[in-house]
Amino acid sequence: MRPSTNPLIPVTISRKLTRPFVRFFRVEAAGGIVLLICTLLALALANIPATAEAFHHLWHTPTAIGIGEFALNQPLEFWINDGLMTIFFFVVGLEIKREIVHGELRDPKKAALPVLGALGGMLAPAGVYLIFESSGPGRNGWGIPMATDIAFVVGFLALLGKRVPSGLKIFLLSLAIADDIGAVLVIAIFYSTDLSLMLLGLGGAGFALMLLMNRIGVRSVPLYVVVGATIWLCFLKSGVHPTIAGVIIGLITPTTAHIADDFLAVVVNRVNEDLTRPGELHDHHSGSLEALQFAAKEARSPLERLETGLHPWVAFLIMPLFALANAGVTVQPAAVSGMVALAVACGLLLGKPLGITLFCWLAVKSRVARLPTNVTWPVMVGAGSLGGIGFTMSIFVAGLALKGELLDAAKIGTLAGSCASAILGCSILLMTMKSSGTTSDE
Repeated sequence: MRPSTNPLIPVTISRKLTRPFVRFFRVEAAGGIVLLICTLLALALANIPATAEAFHHLWHTPTAIGIGEFALNQPLEFWINDGLMTIFFFVVGLEIKREIVHGELRDPKKAALPVLGALGGMLAPAGVYLIFESSGPGRNGWGIPMATDIAFVVGFLALLGKRVPSGLKIFLLSLAIADDIGAVLVIAIFYSTDLSLMLLGLGGAGFALMLLMNRIGVRSVPLYVVVGATIWLCFLKSGVHPTIAGVIIGLITPTTAHIADDFLAVVVNRVNEDLTRPGELHDHHSGSLEALQFAAKEARSPLERLETGLHPWVAFLIMPLFALANAGVTVQPAAVSGMVALAVACGLLLGKPLGITLFCWLAVKSRVARLPTNVTWPVMVGAGSLGGIGFTMSIFVAGLALKGELLDAAKIGTLAGSCASAILGCSILLMTMKSSGTTSDE
């Protein structure tokens, strides 16, 4: 079949900028459903007497990865929480970089509302937690209710349908990205112990090597994987949680393509000319086709290629596995009634909407920012309540901050607070969007 005479589909600037957002929203919405199913499955298996013991034992199965005499022998849970979750944090770093360079966080005026909302949504939950657990054994868990889970928030926004203004969707996604920045800083600063400056220096040298490799044009993905794995190991042994390495690698990933769109157009036109010549041998076209393959790949930035390729794996494999390994807590009366569970739940349910709404109100009143189109203050309260869905990051921080029964209590508080926040947030949005007549402006 003869190729089309119009080989390039025109892409407007607005479509190019919004395409990552639309793709991100769709993947996260579906991933949120899978995440919810895995969470419920883990809870069921952990609390059914016939399966509970085997289910808990599964995640403590020793698993070794190494070469020759050098090997890391750790339980399966470690490889999920410290290994696979590094890929999750790498994608978080890519998302942060995209938002800072191309998204809502690029423009200070547009970024002011979600950034300040995220700041309030971190300080208030931590404050509420410390009111309940300021001097008890679980006081180190103040960082648990500070995070927002993007996948679940997007999933519930998708369930609410087109009635949700697109401005509110973008605000919540930007807030969650800003929230992730804060959570990463909290993990790096407050939940890192026994630091080894030498190993941190070696990790820093690894980052410098990555930047140099990109500068001189190294395109081999396996080489970057080897350097990244070395950085991960240095961070693991340095006392800084290795997932921070994933975030930093994401942040230094280039956002510009290695070749210009003009070059891609030239290659496509050349291939079209070659393929329309009658009687030519197939081998004659191989050079042009090889150039087309190279141009098609390198016309997209490394950040876009990596985010597009890894995001489905994170949404549909890594996060569900994390939920299976960590959400399966045995519900016991002592843990449910404990102060840690109550502190986390109240931090998410009360602190999140209070902090997000208050700081956004202050930003608007001081004319630092303005509300998104078709969004009212009652709608913002509902959005703030949805921000109380912590889950993935909250459970992750809980694993760093607490151990044993306190960790179980924190997980129960996270699940209860996230569930209550989802119900409250969706209820408020359904009532306020209907009464105020807001509709999606997509």
